[in-house]
Amino acid sequence: MLPRIGVTTSLNRTDRGELEQRLDLRYVHAVERAGGLPLVVPMLESEAAAEAFAGLLDGLVVTGGPAVLDRLVGELPDDIDETEPLRVQSDTRLMQLFLDARRPTLGICYGMQLASALRGGTIYADVERDVPGTATHSRGRGGSVHPASVHENTRLRSLVGTDTLDVNTRHVQALAEPGDGLIVSASAPDGVIEAIESTDGAFLGVQFHPEAMDPPLDALFEDLVERARAARSAAPTAFSD
Repeated sequence: MLPRIGVTTSLNRTDRGELEQRLDLRYVHAVERAGGLPLVVPMLESEAAAEAFAGLLDGLVVTGGPAVLDRLVGELPDDIDETEPLRVQSDTRLMQLFLDARRPTLGICYGMQLASALRGGTIYADVERDVPGTATHSRGRGGSVHPASVHENTRLRSLVGTDTLDVNTRHVQALAEPGDGLIVSASAPDGVIEAIESTDGAFLGVQFHPEAMDPPLDALFEDLVERARAARSAAPTAFSD
């Protein structure tokens, strides 16, 4: 059986005030190319249902999103929408389950920031405002591209096989300090943290969007799927009785 990889979604409010889930298919196709079976994560309200769904998964991708609301340095800019409470609840529950159980997880942009916050890290609410000298990070939809230094002796370095990686950038927030058990594995020229990973080997987080690079940085998804396959072979996934 293919490793089952949960992929979280965005949650948007329509003009009529209704909530609907949306998902960029590039995440789905990246998992599929890597040899995994992508499963869209529903926004479940009950903790029991969330744990039951988590038990179906061998790995997890926490995708990009509007803003992490906790552990902020500075105030969130007025032009940034706050993340819908149901998404905060859903993502937090699932991420916490996977981090605590040391299950394979890839956090992208918001997903990286959320994992760090859950481990006690701090986040610049607006990196271009709060950190002098940052000029390569864009809040526009198109974003931009800049180099990132990939640190030696890190999982990321072993995956990309280079000490410099050109990455896309489209974010307002950025990590100030990584949380407990997390180390920095890549940085932008201005010092902004571009990637982190856990010392236990279960979590990898990137500030950039590997699914949207040209070509996509499939190595990160391939690594997740391989770790998920190995974890499932070692012990069945279970988060609740």
